[in-house]
Amino acid sequence: MIEIQHLEIKLKEKTLVDISFTIRSSLALIGQSGSGKSLTLKALLGMLPQTMRVTLQKKSDFDLLVGENIGFVPQNPFTALSPLTKIKKQFFSSKERVHQLFDEVGLEYELLDRFAPELSGGQLQRVVIAMALEKHPKLLLLDEPTTALDPQTKIVILKLLKDLQKKENFLMLFVTHDILSAKEISEEVCVIKDGVIVERGAMQAVANNPKNEYTKILIEANFANRNFRQ
Repeated sequence: MIEIQHLEIKLKEKTLVDISFTIRSSLALIGQSGSGKSLTLKALLGMLPQTMRVTLQKKSDFDLLVGENIGFVPQNPFTALSPLTKIKKQFFSSKERVHQLFDEVGLEYELLDRFAPELSGGQLQRVVIAMALEKHPKLLLLDEPTTALDPQTKIVILKLLKDLQKKENFLMLFVTHDILSAKEISEEVCVIKDGVIVERGAMQAVANNPKNEYTKILIEANFANRNFRQ
């Protein structure tokens, strides 16, 4: 379990984010573009520019500052990998470990000898997930990992992530604007708006009976787009 208390991100004197949350198993941080969810993710990864000041209190079963304890799956698998390097050269583990990871994410070994542009979006996202799990992380951070995928592939990747969490036993923070996708793999949810959390609770309860008007708008927008069906 990870408790993040008073994560505050400031730019000069302006507070951009001020939130607290707990990851017990799988938590979704949901909000529209500009809500502060991506800033939160980058703060945990130590990727914010030096012009932004980050302060937080944390309680965790492991050290968040140790890189191998955190795995990261970025938004776009098409830009996450080098297009000029064979897939196998982009891993740092032994051949046996890479084969194990490919088995877990459902990929053929022959893809290791290909270049990223030769793979489909779904294959690329599986490769990126395998890389994120390479060092047996205790926390997996997901930045809108299905946005660049077609609806059917999105469903497959969400199920894969859910199955991998059960097998590898990592905590998961799923950052997204899509509450319906998050509903598939997250047990709890925090809804963020303008850098503060406006609603939190069990995923099913919030998705099925939102209390905050902003949460209702997010859900209605997801249904209107019809990019994902329950």
